[in-house]
Formats: sequence, C-alpha cells, structure tokens
Amino acid sequence: MRIAVCLFKYFPFGGLQRDFLRIAKACLKRGHVVDVYTISWEGRYEPGLAIRTIAAKGFTNHKRREDFVKQITPFLRQGHYDLIFGFNKMPGLDVYYAADTCYQAKARQQHGWWYRLTSRYRHNVASEKAVFAAEAKTEILLISPLQQPEFTHYYHTPAQRFHILPPGIAEDRKAPPDAAQIRQKTRAEYGLTEDNYLLLLVGSGFKTKGLDRVLKAVAALPPELKSKSRLWVIGKDNTAPYTRLAEKLQISELVTFLGGRKDVPRFLLAADVLLHPAYNENTGTVLLEALVSGLPVITTDVCGYAHYIQEAAAGIVVPSPYKQERFNQSLANMLLSADIRAAAHWNALTFAKEADIYSMPERAVDIIESLR
Repeated sequence: MRIAVCLFKYFPFGGLQRDFLRIAKACLKRGHVVDVYTISWEGRYEPGLAIRTIAAKGFTNHKRREDFVKQITPFLRQGHYDLIFGFNKMPGLDVYYAADTCYQAKARQQHGWWYRLTSRYRHNVASEKAVFAAEAKTEILLISPLQQPEFTHYYHTPAQRFHILPPGIAEDRKAPPDAAQIRQKTRAEYGLTEDNYLLLLVGSGFKTKGLDRVLKAVAALPPELKSKSRLWVIGKDNTAPYTRLAEKLQISELVTFLGGRKDVPRFLLAADVLLHPAYNENTGTVLLEALVSGLPVITTDVCGYAHYIQEAAAGIVVPSPYKQERFNQSLANMLLSADIRAAAHWNALTFAKEADIYSMPERAVDIIESLR
C-alpha cells in the first residue's frame, strides 16, 4: 500500500509522536510505502520514511494548521495514495489515530459560553467534526475506551467506525536483567544514595501532567521524608512557572529539571516512585512504561491507563474529584513503607510478563490493511 501520514509536528519526546513513529515503522516492515507530511520535524530522519515539511503560514497555531491542510491537499490528491492516515484531527482522513481527547467536551466543560465564539474554537470543532461526524467516513483508532462515549455524545459517530487498540509499550522499557546495576549507576551519577527517595515526573506538558500538584505534595512531606526526597522532572516544556512555584514552596534545592531525554528507561529504573497526577490524560503511556520497569506509580483516575495500575496492584490511583491532601498522603504513605513499594514493584513486573500491552503498532497496521 501507498500510505500518506499527516501530523502537525514531530519531536522525539512526545507520546503521540512516538506512537506515530512506531506505527510508521511497522508499516515499513510490512512492505508499505509511507510518505509523511508535517509542519515541522525535530530530530533525526527515520530511514525509509519520505518526509515532506510544509512551511505553514499564520500567526496562531490554528491558522497554521488550516494552512497546512490547505497546502497538503493537492499533494494528497496527486499522490495516488491507497490510504490517508492522520495523527491530528483534520478533513480528508481515511483513518485517524485518536491520541487526543474530545475537544468539544473539554471546551464545554472547562470554558464559558464566550469561548465558543473564538476562531480557535470554531477551527478545532470543525476539524473534529470532519473526523467524527455521523456522515463522515473516517475510521477511528482508539487508544482508550474512555474516549468513545464523549465523541459519540457530541457527534453521534457510528460504533462500527471505532477500533480499540491495545497499548503499545516499547520493549526497551522493560526492566533488563541488569536493572539493579543501572539503578545504582544512575543514582550515583547524580549523587544519590539508597537513603534518598527519588521521585520522577515524565512528560512534556507540565500543566496537564500536574507538576504543580507534585511540587505541592513534595512540599507537604514530613520533614524527615522531605529532607531525603529528590524530584526529577523529565520533559520538554517551559520550566519558569514551576521554578517559581518551587521557590515559593521552599523546595528548589530538591527539584531538578532534566529536559527532554532519550534515555528515560534508566531513570525509570533509578527512581522510587513515578508521580503522574494529571488533570486530564487520554492514556498516560508513561504509566505503563513505569509498570514494565517495576516502578511504583501514584496517578489520578482521569488517566486512560490508570486502570492498569489498579489491575496490576502496582501503585495508587487517586480518585476524582481530586483532592491535594489525598495525593499528599498517598505519597507520604508510599515513601514511609518499603513493603508497599516492594509489593508494587514485584506486582508490576509480574503483570508486565502476562499482559498484552505491547502490540499496538502491529494491531494498527492490521486494521489499516483490512481497510484497503
């Protein structure tokens, strides 16, 4: 098959971007031709992918995206493609990979009526409707069953157009045989001993991931726990608001921003707890990456993959409505009990051996091939 893939932006540290690359590589492995259209590409080019960057114009993100769709339309028509596959909502797609939550639902739940008068709202809803409207033809690959009811509510999308995918955790996230040595070496590199509690937050988009909630929880720890704790933050985002918050909470010396990194697995092995109190999260791939590395997790129930943490008994899932005090106590309890952390660690590794949480790229290509 000759496949056109459309996504607004590629950079190495985004969850959607990693999913795109793994599916694209799975397509190449099966002998399909893949042409990629994007506004920007950061990082090295993947061998086998034909990548065309489009200099989209506009002063706002939604205007640049409108221009991107306008510019690529002639290429898509002239390319004689068997299938057009999108990782962002836009018109003209045969298949859409639903990494984002329902925009219409979020706009109505989090903003007043005035927000629906903006050009940004009109653009985003029109793009979403082009994919999910009852009369549309786009097939939808869902990575979280939590998504479907909201899309169906607002757009009356026929159920048969939804295809649920299993998670697709990369095999390199699994704890290797020398996990203990990697943990010791990484901690020593940063001056940590086994007496320190290493807390980890991973993900670009600090606001959505709940970094403010994490900083407040660290500040609320009892003095004997706080003095031994260190928080490492991995991800590409603006650190300034959170540096100021850490200063206000008087925990600046406990917090280190490591930026976006390609060696996340070693930090998952080095840490004692992954903290992911997201405000909203379609899936939360890092939850499963922590799980397969044996790292205990504290997260919120709004994450699409939080149920895996519960099923595996690999940590704590804080229920809605979110209460900061409950999250604070969950962190303190986890740090105070080596038995709780040890049980979560072994439960996670056992679950990782048995669960189907790795096959998403292959299943996505199966569906694509069936739609030819």
